[in-house]
Amino acid sequence: MSEVATAGPEPLIRPPKLDVGRKGGASPLELFFDLAYVLVVLELAKDFYGDLTWHGFLVMAGLFVTIWFSWVGFTLYANRFNTDDVIYRLTKLAATGAIAGCGASASDAVGKYAVQFAACFLIGRVLLLALYFRAWRHVSEARPTIRVYLLSTGVSVVLWAVSLGVPGDGRYWLWGAAVLVDALGPVLATIRRDRLPLHIEHLPERFGLLIILVLGEALGGAARGVHDASWAGRSLAIGLVGLVVASSLWWIYFDVASAKSTQRLEQAAEDDEGAGDAPTSEPESPASDERHTMFVYGHLPLAFGTVMIGVSLEDFTVHVDTAGDWVLAAGLSIFFAGVALIVAGTSRTWRSVWPWPLAFIPAFVVAPLLPFPNAISLIATYAIALLALAVHGTLASRQSQNALSASR
Repeated sequence: MSEVATAGPEPLIRPPKLDVGRKGGASPLELFFDLAYVLVVLELAKDFYGDLTWHGFLVMAGLFVTIWFSWVGFTLYANRFNTDDVIYRLTKLAATGAIAGCGASASDAVGKYAVQFAACFLIGRVLLLALYFRAWRHVSEARPTIRVYLLSTGVSVVLWAVSLGVPGDGRYWLWGAAVLVDALGPVLATIRRDRLPLHIEHLPERFGLLIILVLGEALGGAARGVHDASWAGRSLAIGLVGLVVASSLWWIYFDVASAKSTQRLEQAAEDDEGAGDAPTSEPESPASDERHTMFVYGHLPLAFGTVMIGVSLEDFTVHVDTAGDWVLAAGLSIFFAGVALIVAGTSRTWRSVWPWPLAFIPAFVVAPLLPFPNAISLIATYAIALLALAVHGTLASRQSQNALSASR
């Protein structure tokens, strides 16, 4: 009687491995993990909504960049070493709790909850450091790049720990230094000769899912405004126009920025495969270079601009006529700057973003200075322009994609 060999369940504890050739994208654990960051973003947006001044803007910007690089650190780790064993899962869930703690203290992170915010953020950095140390022990071929992340994350941990005992503005200078170190880590890892490959299917999906979540803040801003204004007619009109704005942002990102950049990254993978110079046994996964760096870093202004747009839509909808039009103008300008960085960075030429979208950024800045009769006309003008930009960008992107496919 013949025996049929069947694969048993994987061990509960498995050492991490460089797994950039695996099938599939984001895991359910990563999606759950993102919710903690969404809590922080919602609190930051709520706090900024209550203080639409340049001081409020700087506070939100500083904390948003801080939490952004925390998310990037975990995302880049999971992109390469997504071994979902018990140790990794418990560590990631603990990090989820730490970031949720940041959300619970984000509303006054530069005030009475500064120590709580720093302590929770520190726990997250320590957990990421532990994950990289575990990968360094088990993935010998990845050690040169892992050392860069161990160094940057380790320095960040020290700075955040020291900040717990530093009063006043000195604490925030240490936070800024720690964030700068976190930001430099992926860049230094990318410029090394023995840099690691990335999972190309996973990377765009992870960033796309996060953008979906922050777009929810833009849509939610308009919806909350309509509710808070008790469904007043003018507020409802602005809310509906806000829906067009949020929909256009979604269209521009996924049909243009994400589509074009993903195709370029896939083309880079094919070029590396054809050249036969892939650094690992997974030839379909190219070593990370400046295209991947620009893809990652370009999402920072794009996501931040989206959150600002959501705050402005809520403010417009509640107050109808408001002095917060600069928030919408700045948010749109920052959003399109992010689109430009992503598209130009992955295509390695600034010509790919001229005139669309770079030429239109000055128009977003100037629009609030024009004599619009009311807030509805201003936002309606923005909505029409964004819809036109979405259509134009999609048509141009499809022509570019067809040309690139024909050249393969």
